[in-house]
Amino acid sequence: MFELIASGGWLMIPIIGCSVLALAICMERLWELRASKIAPPDLMKNVWGWLKSGAMTAERMKEVKRSSPLGRIVVAGLNNARHGREIMKESIQEAATQVIHELERFLTALGTIAAIAPLIGLLGTVIGMIKVFTEIMIQGTGNASVLAGGISEALITTASGLAVAIPTLIFHRHFQRKIDSLVIEMEQQAVKLVEAVHGERDVDHDK
Repeated sequence: MFELIASGGWLMIPIIGCSVLALAICMERLWELRASKIAPPDLMKNVWGWLKSGAMTAERMKEVKRSSPLGRIVVAGLNNARHGREIMKESIQEAATQVIHELERFLTALGTIAAIAPLIGLLGTVIGMIKVFTEIMIQGTGNASVLAGGISEALITTASGLAVAIPTLIFHRHFQRKIDSLVIEMEQQAVKLVEAVHGERDVDHDK
């Protein structure tokens, strides 16, 4: 494996760096974007129960806010519920914007890696072919080992760049879709919150 990497030339260093960074981001996002962490299924049930019984104290509000991103959105709405429906919705939207920004953390870097990894590989291909043609100009076509070395370097960097880019792009799309699903879920819960607080709908506490 080391010999294969070494034969790819110095451009293998940034490609390997991209692969390590992409792996770290993917592992971190897989852990942080768990549905149970972002929007706990029992959170709204507990909030409805506390609101209905009048047990929603300031300490419980802080606890809900610290519990999850959905909790932050819920508390932002509850803190402004007394100012009317529109103000409550605006406060929820402001909190949701910040939450979404945090959910998308590192996705730009992941997308950049998916884009530049094959370009680095392509650069390695160009450099390898330049070496091949340079040796042809100097030695002619008789030295097959020199030609094979340049072609090998070109193919290894291209393959390595694609090997990094393809799974990185897959995970990038997966995380984008995951965030979209989480945002839709939180939006639905926020709408229920606004309508329930202002008496516009009954809430099923079993859901």
